Amino acid sequence: MMLMRNLSLFSTFLAAFVLVVGAVSTFDSKALAAGQTLEELLADRTLGDPDAPVAIYEYASLACPACAGFHAEVLPKLKEKYIDTGKAKLIYRDYPTGGDGGARATIAAMLARCAPPEQYFGFLNVLFRTQASWFSAPDPVAALAQIGQLGGIDAQTFEACMNDEALFNGIRDAQIRYGKEFDVESTPTLIFNDDEERMVSNRGWEALDAIMTGLVE
Repeated sequence: MMLMRNLSLFSTFLAAFVLVVGAVSTFDSKALAAGQTLEELLADRTLGDPDAPVAIYEYASLACPACAGFHAEVLPKLKEKYIDTGKAKLIYRDYPTGGDGGARATIAAMLARCAPPEQYFGFLNVLFRTQASWFSAPDPVAALAQIGQLGGIDAQTFEACMNDEALFNGIRDAQIRYGKEFDVESTPTLIFNDDEERMVSNRGWEALDAIMTGLVE
């Protein structure tokens, strides 16, 4: 379709927005996107026991190399020591960044959110691991479509997801709100509980473990 052929030409947030959400309006995305309502699509995603005593709010961008490094190198250790043991939970929130105004990161975030909720963190893992590939692809939408297909998202659902203007706007509006309410300015940013502690950038496992040790004791 024209949307798929032309999206690779975008270089600004506005151009990307028009191309992503403006070309197709024939699908009911609320019905197709894994049966989720807009409110459900935009809801926080939680890794771990929702009742875990320590809440870690991660503000990250799927286009952020430091975020990809955190998910590859640090999150597995955090998960093993604190999340899988019920001591902490990770609440992931999208904060799209990138030289294109965050457009590619936003549509990648849309793909993950259109997946069934139980597959969300699996999609994040794949998107972070393949970040360099899809982000720099001549046609990033086609690259994301391949990832979606491998994850079980059919072409119709993917098309509907990519053209869900309300979802696109919801992710971007949330980013603005996070900046105003929680002083988030860069990615990754980790906020612990009610801003009891904060870690900006990927400072590695040792720094994170030191913070966690103080919070769980």
